[in-house]
Amino acid sequence: MKLEPIIVSLLDTDLYKFNMDQVIFHKHTDLNGEYYFKCRNEDVVFTPEMLQEINAQTDHLCSLRFTHDELDYLRSIRFIKNDYVEFLRLWHPIREYVNTSLTDDGKLEVVVKGPLFSAMQFEIYLLEIINEVYFRMKYDYRVLEESAKERLDRKIEAFNSGKYTFSFAEFGCRRRLSRQWEDVVIKRLAHETKNCVGTSNVYFAMKHNLTPIGTYAHEFVQMYQGIDIIPLAYTNHYAMEDWYNEYRGDNGTALTDTITTDLFLLDFNHSMVNNYTGVRHDSGDPYVWGEKIIAHYKKYGVDPKTKLLLFSDGLDFDRAQALYDYFKDKSKVSFGIGTFCSNDTCEDALNIVIKLQYVNGRPVAKLSDCDGKSMSQDTEYLTYLCNAVKFRLEREKNG
Repeated sequence: MKLEPIIVSLLDTDLYKFNMDQVIFHKHTDLNGEYYFKCRNEDVVFTPEMLQEINAQTDHLCSLRFTHDELDYLRSIRFIKNDYVEFLRLWHPIREYVNTSLTDDGKLEVVVKGPLFSAMQFEIYLLEIINEVYFRMKYDYRVLEESAKERLDRKIEAFNSGKYTFSFAEFGCRRRLSRQWEDVVIKRLAHETKNCVGTSNVYFAMKHNLTPIGTYAHEFVQMYQGIDIIPLAYTNHYAMEDWYNEYRGDNGTALTDTITTDLFLLDFNHSMVNNYTGVRHDSGDPYVWGEKIIAHYKKYGVDPKTKLLLFSDGLDFDRAQALYDYFKDKSKVSFGIGTFCSNDTCEDALNIVIKLQYVNGRPVAKLSDCDGKSMSQDTEYLTYLCNAVKFRLEREKNG
């Protein structure tokens, strides 16, 4: 079963990939990265035919280049700089950086190795390819799409009836059912409700004249663990400092949980609180997290109602509404909703990730605020990182 091309534009990715890559282009071109694929679902089997199609789609991806119109669109985003766009005129995905294989029991293995500014760009493209290949080749796609349409109809009706009253952005490209279905979802949510404020997908933002939304991901903070002159427990500080120096507060929603929110707050000092428009939640209890952030703002005399709490951890629409009702009178509140926008069907979605695991040959890791999202190829390093975080937290608490 040969599929049509899944990726037809290099803009078909999350905005934060360009945001992070611009900082790397300006400050850290000497870094090399290694990314590893993981499927968190139990009993998911990929077939040799699926692997063959994934490889063919990756070949096609690596034949693409940015068009003049796409480059002009990137220039129109106020914080994307012209020298970086000119770099993208020359850049393209390099096939040799990607290696794929199957284990004997059908587990898909994907490894991306290369200069970090280039290797990092593969994550979203590959996840889009893997998802669509899996669902089109394993199931009757027409049945999946029909069930997705029925569920989307109900969501739109719930917004228009007043059941859902919150604003959100569509964050669904990495685990979408297909490119065609994400296109339908974004168009309908943007035009049939008043609640969809934009999308993380730059290609569809351009196509549908929507706001592209995103700041940075865990990998941005993780990469500083691979810079040997930076102490591990201070990587949030250096990441936020580089980010602010690049964007001067014009692209400022900070992600708190790469090496725990408690550690993040030690570096989210009075200056950073004022430099960033808000913070994003991606693991742990969202209510506990939100109250902790609000208390932190108050400690520095900042009105939490002037700052944004952005929730993005595996949300569905009912959970988002409950969070909105709880926090709406305490702070600005918004949501990034992914899988429940772009792949809500009669079959379970894949919970797949491609995570940065090594920088310049050194292991890096994400701790998050819950054990289930911690990820590292090197368990000894993960223990070392946990101890470094614990040591700084205890020292500064007692100091």
